[in-house]
Amino acid sequence: MILPARFTRPDADPPTRAHPTDAGLDLHAAETTPIAPRVVTLVPTGIAVAIPTGHVGLLVARSSLAVKRSMTLANGVGVIDSGYRGEIKVPIVPLDGCRNLIHAGTRIAQLLVLPIVLPRLDVVAQLPHTDRGNNGFGSTGS
Repeated sequence: MILPARFTRPDADPPTRAHPTDAGLDLHAAETTPIAPRVVTLVPTGIAVAIPTGHVGLLVARSSLAVKRSMTLANGVGVIDSGYRGEIKVPIVPLDGCRNLIHAGTRIAQLLVLPIVLPRLDVVAQLPHTDRGNNGFGSTGS
């Protein structure tokens, strides 16, 4: 698969893989961005991509950002739909409640591109029975 990408800022770093077989493309901060305590900050990457129809782009946290810098993605996993063509911005929040600074060029997230199923919704009176049923959170113990 070819992933069309364009720079939205002339000095942005292109997405990279640390190893040729890595699943995610590392996204870099396009500018030095202050991260305020207890505030979600959108960090620009300077990159826009064209996710193919039938696929989704997932923004996932880099473990090193959490372990070394005590920051993570505010929404857990971000979704980039195939119709979006704007700049990718990464919502970062500090885990420790402290002020931080993300420098331009810092790897801040990973982009995964995965195939998806686009189901048609069929509203029914009852769902098919399973052994688990509606047993949810904590139903299998801790």
